[in-house]
Amino acid sequence: MSLEVDLRSSAGAPLAQRTSGARPLRVLHVGKFYPPHMGGIETHLEALSRELTKIVDLRVVVASDGSRSAEELIDGVRVLRVATPVNLFSAPVCPGIVSQIRRTQADILHIHLPNPIAVLSSLAAGHRGHLVITYHSDTVRQKFLGQLFEPFLQAILRRSSVVIATSSAYLDSSPFLSAHRDKCRVIPYGIDTHQFQKCESDAVDRIRREHGDRLVISVGRLVYYKGFEYLIRAMADVRGKLLIVGDGPLRGQLETLVDRLGIRDKVIFTGEIDNSQTAPYYHAAKVFVLASIARSEAFGIVQIEAMAAGLPVINTRLESGVPFVSLHGQTGLTVEPANPSALASAINRLLDNPDLRNSLGVAGVQRANAEFSLERMATRTVQLYNEVMQGATRIR
Repeated sequence: MSLEVDLRSSAGAPLAQRTSGARPLRVLHVGKFYPPHMGGIETHLEALSRELTKIVDLRVVVASDGSRSAEELIDGVRVLRVATPVNLFSAPVCPGIVSQIRRTQADILHIHLPNPIAVLSSLAAGHRGHLVITYHSDTVRQKFLGQLFEPFLQAILRRSSVVIATSSAYLDSSPFLSAHRDKCRVIPYGIDTHQFQKCESDAVDRIRREHGDRLVISVGRLVYYKGFEYLIRAMADVRGKLLIVGDGPLRGQLETLVDRLGIRDKVIFTGEIDNSQTAPYYHAAKVFVLASIARSEAFGIVQIEAMAAGLPVINTRLESGVPFVSLHGQTGLTVEPANPSALASAINRLLDNPDLRNSLGVAGVQRANAEFSLERMATRTVQLYNEVMQGATRIR
């Protein structure tokens, strides 16, 4: 049975105090990339690292976008981008990560998956210290490669002290986590909700003057599992305009689809916008949509951003954490995935009903602040580190 980590230690003292002593806890995080490289896992790693560095001695190791290594101090976080001489199946190959793990004096190694190079590097380095894994998602689309990699994945999961899942729903539906349920803990993602609750009114007014008042917004990389194709098809029957914030490999195909449907006046591609600049777009809109169609969308952090900004959320009924973040009938509406007519009906319903929009939006702000704050996520994570160090969770 999975356990959700409590906010405070068993003794009741704040964790920042309990980790103080002769020296702070040393933690090495290994991710795939780090911002400004965009992506949900990258956004999470950045937010968590900024908060953890206030409490523990933290270092982050990720792949570089180029063939040279570089170490940076980013908002107080030490980040080493390890040289990537080659990419294989769209994954960075960074031999230097092996030596970084082998030489580390960290008390805890914390790896973010899916990340084949981090798994192989940890195994190759022969790391025998405490290992924490955040399991962001299964490998869904590349099934053949996933099967080839599964023995290594299972090896690292067995090796781990504890595995963090981001929702009970994803834990329950993941075939890879089922054999390790006894060491799984649920810690949902958290964000700086305040970042999305205030913005310059002039920026909001400018967006509305340019695009109109009945605005729908969706934010994410333009990749298959985000379901933008179905959202665009839905817009043919929506009395409003859609702003798609983001970029990615499918942009050309999606723009062609917009032209073929004759709705160029209804769908606007803004391109990629830095996360720190997205708040005015949320506040200018009336509805947020996450139209994802596959379990590759394990959580949907952008839902929290939209909820924090007071927007009702339309999401899809996936076997993942997506419907757990925004609850049907409480903070938004949930529809079947890959269903343009259901999306259009839900969007029109919210655009036409300001009272419903307002009640769902108010509840969304409350849920975002209570359940998905950055402080809550970081506190849960540090408490889990304490459990590992105290032997409450043990390596098999």
